[in-house]
Amino acid sequence: MADIHALYDLWLKKATLDPDLQEELRAIAGDEEAINDRFWTTLAFGTGGLRGVIGAGTNRMNVYTVSQATQGLANYLNEKYDEPTVAIAYDSRIKSDMFAKAAAGVLAANGIKVYFYDSLTPTPMLSYAIRKLGCQSGIVITASHNPSKYNGYKCYNINGYQMTDAEATELYEIIQQVDMFDGVKRMDFEDALADDMVDFIEEYLIRQFYDDELLCRVEKNAPKQAKLKLIYTPLNGTGNRHVRHILKRCGFDDVQVVKSQEKPDGTFPTCPFPNPEIKQVFEEAFKMTEKDPADLIIATDPDADRVGIAVRDGGEYHLMSGNEVGCMLTDYLLSRRKARGTLPENPVIVKTIVTTELVSAIAKDYGAEVVNLLTGFKYIGEYITEAEKRGEKGRYVLGFEESYGYLNGTHVREKDAVNAAMMIAEMAAYEKLQGKTLYAYMQELYAKYGMYRNTLLNFGFEGEDGMKTMLSMMEQLRSDTPKEIAALAVEKVSDYESGKVTAAGTAIGETGLPKSNVVAFDLADGCRLVVRPSGTEPKIKIYLTARGKDAAEAQKRTDAMTADIKKILHIKD
Repeated sequence: MADIHALYDLWLKKATLDPDLQEELRAIAGDEEAINDRFWTTLAFGTGGLRGVIGAGTNRMNVYTVSQATQGLANYLNEKYDEPTVAIAYDSRIKSDMFAKAAAGVLAANGIKVYFYDSLTPTPMLSYAIRKLGCQSGIVITASHNPSKYNGYKCYNINGYQMTDAEATELYEIIQQVDMFDGVKRMDFEDALADDMVDFIEEYLIRQFYDDELLCRVEKNAPKQAKLKLIYTPLNGTGNRHVRHILKRCGFDDVQVVKSQEKPDGTFPTCPFPNPEIKQVFEEAFKMTEKDPADLIIATDPDADRVGIAVRDGGEYHLMSGNEVGCMLTDYLLSRRKARGTLPENPVIVKTIVTTELVSAIAKDYGAEVVNLLTGFKYIGEYITEAEKRGEKGRYVLGFEESYGYLNGTHVREKDAVNAAMMIAEMAAYEKLQGKTLYAYMQELYAKYGMYRNTLLNFGFEGEDGMKTMLSMMEQLRSDTPKEIAALAVEKVSDYESGKVTAAGTAIGETGLPKSNVVAFDLADGCRLVVRPSGTEPKIKIYLTARGKDAAEAQKRTDAMTADIKKILHIKD
């Protein structure tokens, strides 16, 4: 405890850039648990950058942890490149603008030119700017869809996707050498502007982004013809201006916005968990439909890289999962592009290993290849980049992950809710012209290919003890591998940390993917289970795929698999 108390005293003395930190530190004086929670560790810089609770201490998101990471980034870039430049964007979260300007000031003080979005900006637009402006890196201040007490720091590489594992590991080692107080060079943001070390990103680049988004459309006339009624909510985040603009440009004239969630607000007053995966974020929109029903409700998360939808069918609204939307987009894009003669030879659909295998069944009908990658959209961005180098960029049709991230163009290298909102709305308009809702469309796919019930289980484990618990769970799965789960034989085990694939305890191959703390179990009859700790939240994530002849059988298997894996990992309700 002595080292922790010494850190606490040091912060009381030196953490003066933000008055809120001093107030918080004084408020926890003598509270051993509170002090320990803030100082027992330093926020780890992983492939997702930094993410944590906003506040004072080494285990919090604040101007000092942000500046330390940025000084490390400056050292990293100055060693690798001559005259590097960096693009910066930020979202509506608490202190996002402060952290973004602090990062810009550190880079400027280190002689690195910064291109800065001077208003709230979706994450995919940062990816776009990096490549268009020829930057060597980029920073987005956001905690994506986490609750309001969180903020984060995403770091991008020269190709416009989040840093790879090797890059992030190298950068983390450099960051660790930076003293948080005395090892950081700083420059006031206004001084950096005056010295021409920071330039605001001009409006022309935003217009170019829109133009490139619009090139992704397939059925351009459907929006006007279908007269789709839309409700859109940016969940108090960055999507408001940009999603509404792109929908209008596409010809969607009947778009209502959820007023209580329209304006930027980092406290997210009507949606404490601003995650478009959950029903609660749609409640304000549902209220609007009582007087004026809409065909489709679209919600984007605070940094507008994820999108969720609710679809009206038979007077009832159905939330569609990320897997379902991805499957519909796969079928829609392949079928419509084939009909229009724009489908490339050997088309490619790219997904993550935790995303539904229903995609493979759909793709097979169109002669499309399905590429499976590790969880994290950076791997999809990396795939697009490498395909471009091979002269195969034109094969790419869609990339998506079950966690509500989609991209059907190659103009950015990140999941893109502006692009996805446009394409989902276009797809809904086209299906309406065929007399179908998206819900009915999805039921047709299930009827054709079989019922796949995909379920994500999240179990939280906060603090130091929680981290140890999660690591212990993963070790248990490797050392005491179950032979069956829910009375379904374990036919194959893929350990992405060792890279080994085994069957009945015998090695049969390699995963062929980078190392990651993930274990996947292929079960009998097409069922599957994947376990991994989250890279951005204190959670263990369990992905279940239950395949059945109908919805009842798939649900029965889902329930049995859920109960069994919780028993295996000693997780209690």
